[in-house]
Amino acid sequence: MSLNVGDVIPNFSATDQNGNVFDSQMVVGQKPVVIYFYPKDDTRVCTEQACSFRDRYEEFRELGAEVIGISGDSSLSHHSFADKYRLPFILLSDADKKIRKQFGVPNDYLGLIPGRATYVADKNGVIQLVFDSTSGKIHIEKALEILKTM
Repeated sequence: MSLNVGDVIPNFSATDQNGNVFDSQMVVGQKPVVIYFYPKDDTRVCTEQACSFRDRYEEFRELGAEVIGISGDSSLSHHSFADKYRLPFILLSDADKKIRKQFGVPNDYLGLIPGRATYVADKNGVIQLVFDSTSGKIHIEKALEILKTM
């Protein structure tokens, strides 16, 4: 079962790139949020996507939104990835794929690779956009587009 527009982001917790426990209730339902799932740190498309979020991060902040990236990589991998590319947003480790399953993010390429999907929720935690595409950069444009209408 996957989350759709109109659904409320479920509560979840995970370890961030600094080894701290992140509880979704600290952000979700407090302000707009962009949660993006990606396959793997330091791969070409995932790096392009993360750097695109980084390069436009101030626009997200000006719209009052927080950006959260989630993959199955460890928090240590996330720390290295965030440090290497100066990523200013939260990266969460979902090694057991529990959050991915909560959201219903499908796998890509015949089920072999974790899927790439972006969820944009309003300040009440209600999903306004679900975008699923293997192209990383398009996610940033779609997320900003919907945030500007909220």
